[in-house]
Amino acid sequence: MVIAGTTAPGPTREAGDLLALSRGFREGDEESFAAAYRRWGGMVHSMAWRTTGDPHTAEDITQQVFFDAWRGRHRFDPQRGDLAAWLAGITRHKAMDALTARTRITASVRAALPESDARPDPARGDSPEAALDRVLVLDALAALPATQREVLCLAFYGGLTHVRISEWTGIPLGTVKSHMRRGLLSLRRGLGGPRGCLEG
Repeated sequence: MVIAGTTAPGPTREAGDLLALSRGFREGDEESFAAAYRRWGGMVHSMAWRTTGDPHTAEDITQQVFFDAWRGRHRFDPQRGDLAAWLAGITRHKAMDALTARTRITASVRAALPESDARPDPARGDSPEAALDRVLVLDALAALPATQREVLCLAFYGGLTHVRISEWTGIPLGTVKSHMRRGLLSLRRGLGGPRGCLEG
């Protein structure tokens, strides 16, 4: 992580640092694990929260993602993909597992209730369509290049401005804006048009 006010590294330096971090994580270096959590823990939590709609579930998923990633780090190959994408993939599976479990519990509860008490509450946003939309957005995000995905997640899930994203990641402000534009265009294409969470 780059502290605000320091000189931002160029793209080559950034890529080299991320590769070194990924290799350290793969080799079991605890400092690399801590660095990975600092850099992507917020992104994992935000993706889980956005998918499940529950901050407490998102906290549990975040812990599970990093625990499972560390325990199964031998399966991660830095030469085949970046660590952020691998963590995002684990997050997607964990979030979908949580949604599946919640759906089963909800179905069981509703089956035991009178029909008048078993109707979904639209204000909760827990309809199957809402859950499906969240999963589709996660899939589209996972297909983006790592830096575009990180910038979009920090913006939409973390609520950070372009300036704060630049300070947080060390990516130059102009590059942050470029990643945002390209990422949004790719997401809209991946989601079949402007429909989705990015529009409202």
